[in-house]
Amino acid sequence: MATTPLERLRSTHRRAVLSLLAAEGASSRADLARGTGLSRTTVSNLVAELIAAGQVVETSDRGRPHKGGSGRPPVLVTLSPGVGAVAGVDLGHRHVRVAVADRAGAVLTEEQEGVDVDEDGGRALDRAADLLRRLLGDAGLADGDLQAVGMCVPAPLDRRSSRVSSGILPGWRDVSPGEELERRLGVPVFADNDANLGALAELGRGAAHGSAHVVYLKVASGVGAGIVLGGRLHRGATGRAGEIGHVQVGEDGAVCRCGNRGCLETLAAAPRLLEVLQRAYDEPLTVPRVLALETDGDAGVRRVLNDAGRVIGRALADLCNSINPEVVVVGGSLGGSLALRDGVRAAVDRYAQPDTAAAVRVVPAVLGDRAEVVGAVTLATTRASASTV
Repeated sequence: MATTPLERLRSTHRRAVLSLLAAEGASSRADLARGTGLSRTTVSNLVAELIAAGQVVETSDRGRPHKGGSGRPPVLVTLSPGVGAVAGVDLGHRHVRVAVADRAGAVLTEEQEGVDVDEDGGRALDRAADLLRRLLGDAGLADGDLQAVGMCVPAPLDRRSSRVSSGILPGWRDVSPGEELERRLGVPVFADNDANLGALAELGRGAAHGSAHVVYLKVASGVGAGIVLGGRLHRGATGRAGEIGHVQVGEDGAVCRCGNRGCLETLAAAPRLLEVLQRAYDEPLTVPRVLALETDGDAGVRRVLNDAGRVIGRALADLCNSINPEVVVVGGSLGGSLALRDGVRAAVDRYAQPDTAAAVRVVPAVLGDRAEVVGAVTLATTRASASTV
């Protein structure tokens, strides 16, 4: 029997509620109304339907009254753990991290292995599949319990072809990461880039929780941004929204890995900063060592990191002028640098419109190097929940 337009609209609204719960965890009905834009009456009816269907449960926890009110704390609802499991796979440039979680997104087991992901996509995907199967066993689950997998890729993905959309990963040319891992596992796999999934994680379970307009700035081997508008991840027409690292900051600059000259990340990404600093130090420098030197008060390190933050912040100020975010979350391997964040803050204050700069907070990420795998789990729970509506 064909569905009516009203039934299709109702199904869309249920998916919106389930997606918001997957992204943000336990929420009140008022939170869901604000996050989805639906009326409170509609949300209350939808939640009742989802509870009856076993997809949502009320929790024993209670939330805070909206805006600090003194009324009775609201009852929270959350996704039902349901039957089966989901997983997140984070492919970094030099590692594979896998987490297995229940259907509500609670991580059951997690592990990381060193892999040269950039040069051999097929081998990295084989390792990810093998590690995932082993972790399912460790969690007391069978392969058939796996419902969906979210996957993080350290490069832009073309939304039209699902392929890595640039030459940033030389060993992934003509590879569709999601399709390839799905072929190995036999379950739906949903792939996105690292900055987008970092944004999703910090939005739902980190520093941007409760915010609707967010920029997640990842500063690591490259520089990228995940953008959240109105509480939803903004990917753009082809999936390349947020590629702030490839904003041109000098026409005659160094050639970037993307093929253009003078991109932001040729000046401010971790490899360049290590190269600049290494000349002044006898010991081999790594990002953790540089951060330790900053903590110890090394003036040279602090200055280089602050300068990098100012360069990034200059480009970020233009983005802030365009989308007017309420928070910028600084993550990635260099996200813990106070000097870098101070540089970002100073440049946003200097170059963004005064009202725009005053409205935005610049804060450190709280999930650290787990942000991407947490975001991948969130993506999997969202898609698995939506597929059951």
